Order: sequence, then structure tokens, then C-alpha cells
Amino acid sequence: MHEFSVWAPKAKRMTLKHDEQQLAMEGPDDRGWWHIVGMDAHCGDDYAYLLDDDPTPYPDPRSLWQPYGVHGVSRLYDHRLFPWTDQRWQGPPLFGAVLYELHIGTFTKEGTFDSAIARLDHLVELGITHVEIMPVAEFPGNYGWGYDGVALFAVTNKYGGPDGLKRFVDACHNKGLAVILDVVYNHFGPTGNYTQKFAPYLTEKHKTPWGDGVNFEDIGSDEVRRFFCDNAIMWLLEYHVDGLRLDAVHELTDRSAFHFMEQLSAEVETVGAMLGRKLVLIAESDLNDPKIVRPREAGGYGMDAQWSDDFHHSLFTLLHAEQSSGGYYEDYGRFSYLAKALEKVFVFDGNYSIYRRRTHGRPIDGLSAHHFIDFVQNHDQVGNRATGDRLEHIVGLDAAKVALGMLLTAPCIPMLFMGEEFAASTPFLYFADHEDDEMAKRVFEGRKLEFAAFGFEEAEQIPNPEKPETFEASKLNWDELHAGIHAEMLEWTKKLLHLRRHSLSLNDGDLSHVTIDSHEEERWLSMQRGKALVVLNLGEKLVRVKVPDRYFLALASRPEVAVAPGEVGMPPMSMAVFSFERLERVS
Repeated sequence: MHEFSVWAPKAKRMTLKHDEQQLAMEGPDDRGWWHIVGMDAHCGDDYAYLLDDDPTPYPDPRSLWQPYGVHGVSRLYDHRLFPWTDQRWQGPPLFGAVLYELHIGTFTKEGTFDSAIARLDHLVELGITHVEIMPVAEFPGNYGWGYDGVALFAVTNKYGGPDGLKRFVDACHNKGLAVILDVVYNHFGPTGNYTQKFAPYLTEKHKTPWGDGVNFEDIGSDEVRRFFCDNAIMWLLEYHVDGLRLDAVHELTDRSAFHFMEQLSAEVETVGAMLGRKLVLIAESDLNDPKIVRPREAGGYGMDAQWSDDFHHSLFTLLHAEQSSGGYYEDYGRFSYLAKALEKVFVFDGNYSIYRRRTHGRPIDGLSAHHFIDFVQNHDQVGNRATGDRLEHIVGLDAAKVALGMLLTAPCIPMLFMGEEFAASTPFLYFADHEDDEMAKRVFEGRKLEFAAFGFEEAEQIPNPEKPETFEASKLNWDELHAGIHAEMLEWTKKLLHLRRHSLSLNDGDLSHVTIDSHEEERWLSMQRGKALVVLNLGEKLVRVKVPDRYFLALASRPEVAVAPGEVGMPPMSMAVFSFERLERVS
């Protein structure tokens, strides 16, 4: 027996369409819910809802399965039927994590959960602890990044549906890998979003880059908040994921006394207590506000960690100076900014931003670096470039090795982007299948205007995101893994991750133990982290840097790095790691 329930305070009459039956629903109750109790319905049955006199059957806003896509009817799914094998799973802690972000549709040629499982051994051998997958909720069209999801409880059939995701998570856990799922709670996609026909999920009082804001504080917001909290709990309980990455939380407008993020973190903590394991929430935010990761008891929102763009922007503009003249990059481009990102996480922590034309951010004041996630590549910083070019494509192998070395020896939690570990030759482009021709045209034209702000004038070179070949071009080529520069970068990545894993100093999140010596004119920098010393030379000339005699060379990005008594000769575009403890040595 099954109960059908739907929140539809806008409706005067609700009808359930179950297979060929049409049955009147009871309601609404005082909160706008309609019900049918005791139905003879089973997993695999199709159903939809009819609102008032509208003859169109609409999918359930909380549908667990959309086998016909976002416009089709829903299908019942029973979470209890999957045969899990990870009952003893606990998972590694976030504060010692190395994250690996991937997009299921382009991680392999097949683009499915099952084909991704075949590549998990590669991640284990690399030294990854957490796999972070881009959104998998059902979205319109045949391909996309996933941020245009509209059926937020349903795993897309494009990748293998609900059971496919469960097989992937189960396989990850059996190989010792935790899973972080990217979720989008700041908007619905522009096509196939029928939630507004049922209830006020959105509000005109707040605007986002994607339209009206999600209703976290207006009439009916209790049920909207319940919708998103229940969605988060579903991923954690029913799909066994170890944490969620919340997309662009700066676009969540909530002036309630109890902020949505605070409510979510409290509820997730309760789920973790019930399961007996730590579940994590990671926020993407461009606010540079430590309140996001401060404990609720200290007046914060209780997120476990947040993405930090400042490290990427500071390092990238030093490696590729021409970018410093456009968009948000105009705020960066100095060694002192990279030094500040390493010592204090936020470059903008209450100082003036030229790009924003206002003061931005506030200091993190005593928080551990393990509350912040750094990267030199991710889906945004690669895919939102005009031609989806990766760092090695832009600055060359030596500079890409230096950047990765800096990331994996820096204090914050590091995150790699799929293919970064072997300098993948394939781009990662922005691709989307919006179905509506006019919308597809607007998206393409909008990207051309966006890149004009970064000084990109050759609009004809920008791939059309709506073309299938743009999606296909973004798939990793695993055949190149052990060839040429790809093998060289892969070996470098493995050595860095091995060194980080076996070094107490490189796992210390206390920023008071970080000391930076930067030299703007000569373009080199040294970073002392306990018993580890990292030296970086981005200049065009060899520089000599003093190194205490007790330290030995643990790792260098170029063989020309020359150690002499009391100093090291650093060739152009190179980095090296020295250690006081021989136990930290990389063979």
C-alpha cells in the first residue's frame, strides 16, 4: 500500500493519475498538502498530478524517478530494495581529505555511473580520499553540467538512474573512497520546472542570475525549506553519500532568524548522529565570510568547509599575467596576494576590491585552514573559460606542475579536477542542451558577451555549448594516461600526494604555523610549514634561496633544481619541497 502526497496550496482541486486511473485527492490541509492514503501501488508504477482544470499531467515535484525525462510522468521507486554492501563504512575525515571533482557524463567515454566505477582504482592509487561528483538530479536535454536540474529528488537516467548512483557510491565505499554530491539549492533550471504550478517555491522578492530566488523566507517558505532539507537528507540516508557541496550559497537570500544553512547543518548533524558517522556540508561562496563555516554555537551557519577562490585567482594571475586585466582577475596579480592566500586564506578580508568597487570580505580569525578548499582547476575555472582550456594548455607543463605542487603543499584542503592529474589533452567546455531554440541562442550570445569582459575578442572561437560535439569533446581520453607528458604529470601528482599523506607538517591546518617570504621583483616565494619548506620560482631567471643545512630535498618539479650547502638553485618555473624529517622523504 502506498500514500501519495503533494504540496499544492495553489490548487483548488488535485487529481492523481496512476497508470490509467484518475483519482480525486483529499485536501488541502492547513499547510496546503493533498493526500491519497492506502493506494494499491508498487515500485515501477507511473503516476502524475492534474491541477484544477489543466489537462496536462505534471510530474511530482518530489519524484524519485523520471524515466521519461523532466517533462514526463513520474515513476515510483523503493529505496529499500537496493542490496547495499557498505554496512561497515565510516569514511575518512574531511580535514585530511584530497578531493577529486568529476562530471559523470564526461569522466568516461560511456558517461555512466557504471563506467566510472571502472576508473575508481586509478583514484585510489593516486591518493584521493573523496570523490566529488557534479549534480546528478534530472535535468532537461541529453547532456549538461547538471546545474539546470528541475527534478531534484530524481537521479538522471542519462547516467544510470537511482540504482546506478547507488552502485557507484557502494563501489566507492568498498574501495575506501568517500563521496561528496554537488547539489543546487539556489535555483531550478529554466526548462521543465513545474514546481511553481504547485506552490510558491520561488519568490519575486529576490533575484538571482537565473531568475527569481528560492523562497526561503516568504509565504509558504516552511514547506520550501522542508523540501530542500528533505532532499539533502535523502542523498545522505538513501544514497549513502558522505556529504554535500552546496552550489553558490551567496545566491540563497534568507533573512529569517534561523537561516536555511543553519537549519540544514543542524538536521544533517542529527542524521550523522543516527548513522554513527560524520557527514559533511561544503559551501561554494564568493562572500569571503567566515560565518559560513563557523559553528552554529558561535553564531555561524555550521558548514564544515567552503570553496575559496582567492588561492586560485592569486596563483593563476601570476602564471598567466594577461588574464589579470579582465573580469575578477583584475584584483590579483601580485606575489603578496598569493602570500596572503597561503597565510590567511582570504586575500579580500575587509579591504577594497577594484573589480567590485567596494570593500569585500572579513578575516577568518583563528579558523583552521581545514575549513577551506583550494584548487587550481575546477569545473568553473576550466569550463567557464571561453574554450575550456586546462591550465597545462595555457601555461605549459612546467608551470602546471608548479601550480599543482603549490596546491598540494598549501595549508587548505586540496581539490583536483578530473584529468588534472595527468594533464589531460581534452578541454572541459561548457555544454548544455536547453531544448528551446531561442533559449539556446541566448545562452550562446550571453557567453560571447561574458568573455568580452575578460578581453576575449574572437567570438567565433567560442564553441557553441548547445552542440553535441561540444559535449563529446569534453570527455577524458584515458588512452593517453601513460604516454609522454601525461605520464610525467601523473607521476608528479602521485609523488606530491604521497608526500602530503606522510608529512605531519603538510597536514597541519594551523595557519599560525605558516610563514611566507615573498619577493615580488624576482618572482619567487618560500613557505615554511613546520618541518616542511616549499620554494617556488615563477621568474625567468635562476634564483638562489637559503635553506637550512638540516633540510634535505624531498621533491622537485624539475631535475635542474640544484642543492648546495645552505642554499638551493631554483631554475625558472620550478618548485621544490624540503623536509627536516627524513621520514617525509619521497622515494
